Amino acid sequence: MLAVKSDQKILGFLGRALSLELSAVQQYSTQARLVASWGLSEAAANLRKEAQEELAHADRIIERMLAMGVAPGASQLRPVRIGGDLSALLLINQQLEQDAIGLYQAAVRHCAAAADHDSRMFFQELLQEEQEHLAELNAWLARLQQVPDRQMDTSR
Repeated sequence: MLAVKSDQKILGFLGRALSLELSAVQQYSTQARLVASWGLSEAAANLRKEAQEELAHADRIIERMLAMGVAPGASQLRPVRIGGDLSALLLINQQLEQDAIGLYQAAVRHCAAAADHDSRMFFQELLQEEQEHLAELNAWLARLQQVPDRQMDTSR
């Protein structure tokens, strides 16, 4: 691997991002299996789709780390959290997405201050996608709250 001089703080953001994205893959994949066992096939399909989107984020982060001359390494995955119903799962996922948004906002600010335009754009794209995920989760939760007596299988 070619050694490249890189901003250590940006590399730290990338490592934390990889850990967070892989944690989300694990979380959403587990939840997809759980809700499938509850008979919520549309919700399971949606959670599997979310897991694939988060895996694509992880792949992009790995590609970026390699391009910067470092071996990717997720330092620590978060434990999977589950709940007793679909709303509880979505609230857990909402927090995970908010954590990713916070990380990417901090990364964008640092990259701007460090005048690293390419890294700023990289993190900005991830930030925008996570904000879209959060908006989708919020909409899904709102639909569930409209019919609180049952856990609807209306994922989008």
